Amino acid sequence: MKAIEFNHGWAYRHLDTDEAFVPVTVPHDAMLAEPRTPLAASGLNSGWFEGRDYEYVKRFTPDAALAGSSMILEFEGVYHDAEVWVNGERSAYRPYGYTNFTVDVTDRFVAGAENEVRVIARNADQPNSRWYSGAGIYRPVTLWVAPREHIALDGVTVQTLSIGTALDISGGVPEPARVRFTVETTAPGSVSVEVTAVDPSRSAIPGIDGSAVAVDGKAVIELDVPNPCLWSLDEPDLYSARIRYTAAGETADAAPAAVDETTVTFGIREIAWGSEGFKINGERVLIQGACIHHDNGVLGACAYADAEERKIALMKANGYNAIRSAHNPCSKALLDAADRLGVLVMDEYIDHWYIHKTQHDYVDHFDEWWRRDLTDMVVKDRNHPSVVLYSTGNEVGETAQPRGIALTREMTDFLHGLDPTRPVTCGINIFFNFLTTIGVGQYSDKKAAKEAEAAERRREAGDLDTLEDKHTAVGSEFFNNLAGLLGAGFMKTMATLPPCDWATRGAFANMDVAGYNYGIKRYAHDLRKYPKRLILGSETFCSDAYRFREFAKRNPRVIGDFVWAGMDYMGETGIGSWEYEDYAPLRIGYGWLTAGSGRLDLSGRPLGEAYYTRVALEAPDADGRPDRGPYLAVCPVNHTGDRHSPSAWKMSNAIDSWAWNGCEGRRANVEVYARAASVALLVNGREVARKALRGDCIVRFSCEWEPGEVTAVSYDESGREIGRRSLRSAGERTELRAAVEWPVAGDGALVIGIDESVADGGVRSGSVAVRPGHLAFVRVRYTDESGITKPLERGIVHATVDGGDLLGFGSAAPHNPGSFLDADSDTYYGETLAVIRVPETAVRGDTVTATFADDAGHQTTLAIAVA
Repeated sequence: MKAIEFNHGWAYRHLDTDEAFVPVTVPHDAMLAEPRTPLAASGLNSGWFEGRDYEYVKRFTPDAALAGSSMILEFEGVYHDAEVWVNGERSAYRPYGYTNFTVDVTDRFVAGAENEVRVIARNADQPNSRWYSGAGIYRPVTLWVAPREHIALDGVTVQTLSIGTALDISGGVPEPARVRFTVETTAPGSVSVEVTAVDPSRSAIPGIDGSAVAVDGKAVIELDVPNPCLWSLDEPDLYSARIRYTAAGETADAAPAAVDETTVTFGIREIAWGSEGFKINGERVLIQGACIHHDNGVLGACAYADAEERKIALMKANGYNAIRSAHNPCSKALLDAADRLGVLVMDEYIDHWYIHKTQHDYVDHFDEWWRRDLTDMVVKDRNHPSVVLYSTGNEVGETAQPRGIALTREMTDFLHGLDPTRPVTCGINIFFNFLTTIGVGQYSDKKAAKEAEAAERRREAGDLDTLEDKHTAVGSEFFNNLAGLLGAGFMKTMATLPPCDWATRGAFANMDVAGYNYGIKRYAHDLRKYPKRLILGSETFCSDAYRFREFAKRNPRVIGDFVWAGMDYMGETGIGSWEYEDYAPLRIGYGWLTAGSGRLDLSGRPLGEAYYTRVALEAPDADGRPDRGPYLAVCPVNHTGDRHSPSAWKMSNAIDSWAWNGCEGRRANVEVYARAASVALLVNGREVARKALRGDCIVRFSCEWEPGEVTAVSYDESGREIGRRSLRSAGERTELRAAVEWPVAGDGALVIGIDESVADGGVRSGSVAVRPGHLAFVRVRYTDESGITKPLERGIVHATVDGGDLLGFGSAAPHNPGSFLDADSDTYYGETLAVIRVPETAVRGDTVTATFADDAGHQTTLAIAVA
C-alpha cells in the first residue's frame, strides 16, 4: 500500500455554528484554543478548559489514475465520539478518542473529482476525562492507496520464533534466528518477503528472502536470519521487511509483476516472564519505567512525531528504560521512537470499565467496543519490539467485584488470543479496591453524577468571588487531596491491611503480571503468600525508587516499577505540585494548569527528583556504567521556611541551581543524590558537613547561602573520593538567551551542533539545521554572562518568529492562567520554552529566525538553518 499524507488542507470550526472555517494542519488540538474559565465543567480535571464540539472539513481531488484503486483513510486519534462523513454520507463512527481507526473510502471517493471529508469531534459533554484530553484530530491522518487486490492494511505480523545463538568461541556453529511473517491479503496470490537491516553498519546480512502462496487470504513465511543483531535496550537494532504480493492470474510474459507491496520495520527479540523474572533475549531486565500522559506540554495533545520522540529520549536520558502509556493507547510515532531508542512500552487500554469516573467518560460505550478497541491496539503494537506489556486498565475498582474479576479474565484471554507473545496486566490501586468492597470506593456512578451536578451548579451560580467556597471535592479529587494532606505513606500503609489482599487476589489471579498501584509495602508478604505471582509496581511514588530497586535485585518476581509521573502533564491540576505564593495560590483552583507531578517539568527540564532517580535506579551513564552520582539540587532559597501547596506525589522541589542571587544569609536546603558510603558538602571550598548514607541514596544538608560554588564529594567505605559535582552562583549581569535544545525527530532533523543565541540581539547562526516540516524546541532563559540560568529572574517574554510557525510557547509553571498559543510567556524559575516548526515549503539554505524580548530591554535572536 502507498501512503498519501492527509494532514494538510483541513479547516475547522465549532459544530452547529455559522462561524467561518479556520485553516489548520493536523495534528490539531482544538481544545487548546478554548478559553479557560472558573466555570468550566471539567474544572481541575482539564485545567479549566471549556469543552466544545467541532467539525473539520477537507476537500480533496484524488488523481484520476487512482480510479479502480482501493482507498482507506486512517485516523490515528480523534477525541472523541468521532464521526466521519464522506461526500455527505456518514461513513464511520468511533467513540473512543485514543484509538486509531480506518474508513474504507474505495466506493466513496471519486477519482479525478473533488471529494469532501467531514469529521465531527465532540468534547462538549463535560466532564469526560480525569485529565486534559485535548480535542479534535490530534493525531495524523493518512490515505492508503492500493490495487483492488492487495496486502491488507496492517496485514503483516512479524513474530520472532527463536533468537538463535551467537558465534561460539569454541568453534561451534551459531544458529540463525528464525522469524515468521504472516501476511493477510484480500485475494489469492503469491507473497514474497525480503529482509534487510535498517542500519547496515550494524548487521551486514546476506540476501534473505522467501515466498509462499496466500491461501484463504493468508500466507505464512518463515525465514532464518544468520548472525542476527538482536533488539535490546542497549542496542535497539531493527530490520526492514519488504513484502510483495502478486494476485493470482496476473503475471506478465516474463515474470510475475508485483501488484502491491509494503514495508514493515521490526526487531528480533525474545521476551519471557516467570520465576526468574522478566527477560529479554535470555537476560533478566528490570523494568524501570515512568508513567506518561499523551499530551506534549505547550503543544497540547498534538502528537507530532518530533515531540513524541523527544519525550521518549528525555525519559531514557533521565534513567528510565520503560514508559507506561497512562491511561490510554499511545501513538504510532511514540512506538516508532521507542523502537529506535531502545525503550520498553506498556501500552494501556483505558482508565475505567463499567463504573464511571466522570459523568461523560467512555463507560457507556465500553461493553460494545472494548473488543474492537483492544484489537486495534494490538494490531498497532504487535510488530514493535519495544512493546512488552499490555495493560487492560488503571485503578478500575471493578476488579474488586465478581463481575469485574470475571471481566479481568475475559480481557486477558482476549488479548492472549490476539497476541500470545506478551504478558497482560492491569494497574490496581490496592487500597481503593478494599474501599470498593465496603461501599466507599473512590469512584462510583453516583459520585460521577454528583461531580457533574456540582459543576452545573457552579455554572448556574456564576459568582466568581464565592465559587471556590461552594466547591466540594468528590471522587479522585477528594482522595488526591486526602493523600496530599496525609502524605505518600498513607496509601502504601493502608494497602497492607488484610482486606486489601482479599479485594485484589481474584483479579490478580486472572492476569499474567499483578499490577500494584502504590503497593510496595505488600511486595515481600505477597511474594511469600503467592509463590507464582509476578509483581509490577504499575504506579509508584518517586521516593520509593531506591527501595524498589534494592528489593527487586533480590526478588526477580518483582519485574519492574513505573513512577508517577515521568514528565508533568496538563490537567489533574496541582496533585504533584509544591508551589509558593509568588507563582500560585496555595489552594488548587482556577488558573492551575498542570499536575506538577513529573520528575521532568512540563518543558522537559529535569528536576532534582530526576537526578535522584538516575542514582536510585543505577541508570547507565554515558559510559554504560551504573550512575552513582553525586548530583546536587537546591530547594528555592528565597522560600526557605515558607509554606507550599501540599502533595504526596512530590518528594522534593529542589533544582540543580546555586544561582539564588540576593539570598545572602538565608538558609539553603541542599540535597545530594549518591550511591556512596558518605557525602561531604563544601561551600567555596569549606566543608560544611559530612554525612553517611543509609537506606537510600539521598542526603540533606542545610547551610547558609553565599555566592560562589557549592560542591558535593562522595566517598566509599574506606574514605576514598569516588565522585564530585559542583554548582556555581550567577554573575550580576542578566541576559536573555535562546538555544535549540532538541532538533532531532525521527529521520527529519539533521544535527550539526547545538546553537545558542548571543544576548542583546546578537545571533550565532548556521550550527543547527532542521529539515522542512520538523520542529525545533527552543529553551529561552535568563542567564548571566557565562550562561548560568538565573532562577529568580522573571519576566514576560514576547516571541516573534520569521520564516516558521510558532506552535507553542509557555513555561512549565503548574499555575499558568495564560495560553500556550499566545506569543507572550511568563518565565518559571528563569525559563520558558518555544516550539517552532520549519515550513514544509522551506528549502535548504533558508533560515528561520526567532526573536525573544521582554519589557526590561533584554532581547535575543536565534537563527535556525533549513537542511
